[in-house]
Amino acid sequence: MIDLYTSATPNGRKVSIMLEETGLPYEVHPVRLDKGEQKLPEFLAINPNGRIPAIVDEGLAVFESGAILLYLAEKSGGFLPEDTEGRYAAIQWLMFQMAGVGPMQGQAHVFRHYAPETIPYAVERYTRETRRLYSVADGVLSKSPYLAGTQYTVADIALWPWANVCDYAGVEMSEFPALSEWVERVGARPAVRRGSVVPPREDETEEERKRKISGILV
Repeated sequence: MIDLYTSATPNGRKVSIMLEETGLPYEVHPVRLDKGEQKLPEFLAINPNGRIPAIVDEGLAVFESGAILLYLAEKSGGFLPEDTEGRYAAIQWLMFQMAGVGPMQGQAHVFRHYAPETIPYAVERYTRETRRLYSVADGVLSKSPYLAGTQYTVADIALWPWANVCDYAGVEMSEFPALSEWVERVGARPAVRRGSVVPPREDETEEERKRKISGILV
């Protein structure tokens, strides 16, 4: 049994979606970020960096969402091509999300919604870079069904939770037709529906959660 320590964030959703896709058994341990639970000694023993998500599998602790996705891909034998070219196509797009989209869109979220004062330069900079990164992804997806080619991989699982909330960063999905179609198609996968509500938001009712899983709500 894999222990998953997570919260209702795009980074957290990556791992719950991956676990649902693989079918590996897991138990969820919600981490309340608003209460600083990620900084408690018991969590820091799992991830010294004090960030979600993290997993513990038979005593092995793994943190950083990209590392967790690769670990689960190897453990399950899926979502990472076996051939060298395909494997590194998936890994490079996984890194694209980890090093590019996540940090830039995350900063756009912060400066748009949480900064104590509005800093126009910061808002414009991070929104512009988020939009540029999605234009790159849109260009690739206009030529292939998935980021790494014809196979659905860890790269798609990593990017989808972020792309699904790009409007929160001031980026309109309608700007990117191929990306928009990909978000809808990947979001229709049953495992993605299930994983994208693990754990539910604190203000989310059980009925809302069930409706999301069934695809009634985006």
